Amino acid sequence: RVDYAALAANPSDRAALDSYIAGFETRDLSGTGKAAFAAWVNLYNAVTVRHILERYPLESIRDGYLFSGPWKKVKVMADGREVSLDAIEHDILRPRFSDPRVHYAINCASYGCPNLQTSAWEGETLDEDLTRAAMDYVNHPRGVTVLSNGKLQISKIYKWFDEDFGGSQSGVIMHLKLYADDDLRAVLDNAPRLSKYTYDWSLNSASVDDK
Repeated sequence: RVDYAALAANPSDRAALDSYIAGFETRDLSGTGKAAFAAWVNLYNAVTVRHILERYPLESIRDGYLFSGPWKKVKVMADGREVSLDAIEHDILRPRFSDPRVHYAINCASYGCPNLQTSAWEGETLDEDLTRAAMDYVNHPRGVTVLSNGKLQISKIYKWFDEDFGGSQSGVIMHLKLYADDDLRAVLDNAPRLSKYTYDWSLNSASVDDK
C-alpha cells in the first residue's frame, strides 16, 4: 500500500520525487546489465507514483479511460529521449532483459499488481530481490488461489504476458512452481487446471482497507 494522501500533501516529498525522476533524463541507461534493469524499473515505478499524485484522489489508475489506461500517454525524458511507460515496459524491459520476473518488479498502482518495494531496486541485489518479489506474489491470493474444486484462480498477468511465462498453461504452472511454497507446490505438482484469471484494478492506496 502507498500513502498517496500523505505524499500529495507534502511539497518537499513531491519535489524530491520530481528531482529523482529528472536525474534519469541524461543518465546512460543502455546495456543489458543488472544496473540498467534496476534503473528502468525504478524510473517506471517513480513516474507511476507521480502520475497518481497528479490526479489524486482517484479510485484506479484507469479512471477516465474507457478501454485501456494512461501508459502510452504518460511520458518522461530518460536516457536522452522521451519514453512512455508503455515503451519502458514493452520496448525496453521485456525484450531487452528477457526476464519474466520483471512483472514482479514494475508496479501499476493497483491492488492486483505485485508489491511496490519499499526501497529502490539495486543491481547488486537484483536477483535476490526479484526472486523474493516473485515468491511474495505467487504465494499471495492476488497471484494464485487454490479453489475449493482444486482448480486455480490466478492473476491476469499470467494471461496478458503468457509468452513471458512459457506461452502455455503448462509453462505458467512450471513458472509458478519455481516460487511456490511447499503447500502450493504440492498442488501444482498435480497439474491443476486453470479455472479463472482475475485482477483488481483498485488503487493500492493506504487509505483503503486491506483485502
